[in-house]
Amino acid sequence: MTKEALDRIGELYKIEADIRGKPPNERHAIRQAKSVPLIDDFEAWLRAVLLKLSRKSDTTAAIMYSLNLWPALRLYCDDGRIEIDNSAAERALRGVAIGRRNYLFAGADSGGERAAAMYSLIGSAKLNGIDPEAWLRHVLTHIADHPVNQVDDFLPWHFTSQFSATSPAR
Repeated sequence: MTKEALDRIGELYKIEADIRGKPPNERHAIRQAKSVPLIDDFEAWLRAVLLKLSRKSDTTAAIMYSLNLWPALRLYCDDGRIEIDNSAAERALRGVAIGRRNYLFAGADSGGERAAAMYSLIGSAKLNGIDPEAWLRHVLTHIADHPVNQVDDFLPWHFTSQFSATSPAR
């Protein structure tokens, strides 16, 4: 039973592997055609299995948990921009989790707040395809002479062509 459940989930991930990197509208169309029938069949299978199990078993609890969250599972099929899971977000936060112990010694709350601000700036640069080091070097070099009411000029998305992640750091 567990193997069959994992095989069914594996089929959904195979579809995702095939459409990774494609435009959202194309991913949506493929998911509607291929993933939705598999998910609907998987739900029916889970409900049928549930009828054969003891109400007090751990497997019943796991299936009930899944079925209670079924609308959230199906959500990715309705929007080509959404991933099947949150693994990318978890990988992005891995560095923060690994360094958590070191941050205990930031010195004060203000040190932790500064670290959080820096993570936000670096993450924003990366999300905009910008080399964070080159961008920060530019900002720190020019911010002193820049009008304070135009500080938005330094936001990462204003530099996408000038500091792309593929361009060498200056």
